Amino acid sequence: MSTMTLREELAELSSAEDFLNYFDIDFEPAVVEVNRLHILKRFHDYLQQGNPVERGGFARCLQRAYQDFVESDALTEKVFKVFHRQAAQREVRIPLANLGRPA
Repeated sequence: MSTMTLREELAELSSAEDFLNYFDIDFEPAVVEVNRLHILKRFHDYLQQGNPVERGGFARCLQRAYQDFVESDALTEKVFKVFHRQAAQREVRIPLANLGRPA
């Protein structure tokens, strides 16, 4: 019998697949392969918002984070700051007539 707390057990996990398996969440490997860091970051964000204390609360946060990337993609979800910076940058337009002209 393990005397580890839930948080100690979670600290032992290292990959998105580890977390999904730990909480018995069915997942598509292709979705996780492309979005693993995004899923884990969103999971972290949901944990901070809800501050769950029991296993079921953690599992719901992870299921929700995974589902975000089943239904959407990283560019749309903009989990990391770099996506927000890119969206905030001013759009540069070059008239078609100016293409090929020296600057």
